[in-house]
Amino acid sequence: MPENSRRVVDLSHPIRAGLVTYPGLPAPVITPHMTHEGSRGTYAPGTEFAMDIVTMIGNTGTYLDAPYHRYSSGPDLAGLDLATLVGLRAEVFHLEDAWDPQNRGIGVDALADRDVRGAAVLLHTGWDRLFGTPDYAAGSPFLTADATRWLIEQGVTLVGIDALNIDDTESGGERPAHTLLLGAGIHVVEHLTRLGDVPERGARFTAAPPAFEGFGTFPVRAFAEIGS
Repeated sequence: MPENSRRVVDLSHPIRAGLVTYPGLPAPVITPHMTHEGSRGTYAPGTEFAMDIVTMIGNTGTYLDAPYHRYSSGPDLAGLDLATLVGLRAEVFHLEDAWDPQNRGIGVDALADRDVRGAAVLLHTGWDRLFGTPDYAAGSPFLTADATRWLIEQGVTLVGIDALNIDDTESGGERPAHTLLLGAGIHVVEHLTRLGDVPERGARFTAAPPAFEGFGTFPVRAFAEIGS
């Protein structure tokens, strides 16, 4: 890469009306409040605007979980420190061939050879290729409880994955990764995409949600900056 050049990789899925992110949750509904055509009588000739209304659950597209998502006493989106969301050193684990479809958990062995203190740990499984299809909902890789504890012990700042959930949604109602990570104040980002375009080391990761009070989950425009 040429000196003083910078590349930005968009790691977010676009949101559109009717998008199914997580099976069983409502899809976003987008309706116009004001259309370009309808606004023409309000403004000077040649001046027009569009304003739209979206009805949407926070768990839509690529989103971040704050501690409030799991714990009623935890910080909500407005309570998060921007320094823990912007320009984080990214440690990307390219695991497309490292997890077994018969044993879908990502364990400590897949992570333990790296210094991840203070980093955004991004798990690239390749599952994002199925996003928006029925196959996305079943058989997804996830982070094991032991690997979660190891990441917490190492002092990570954020953990992201390009799959359905950071937990195993097919094992019942337990959610150890969410419980442990959010309990430790570590952010979770789910449904990332295009992690294959980000190198193992050297990138900076950003995923900042709006500062909503009383909200624990909301879409982010997640991206990686590569180069200077």
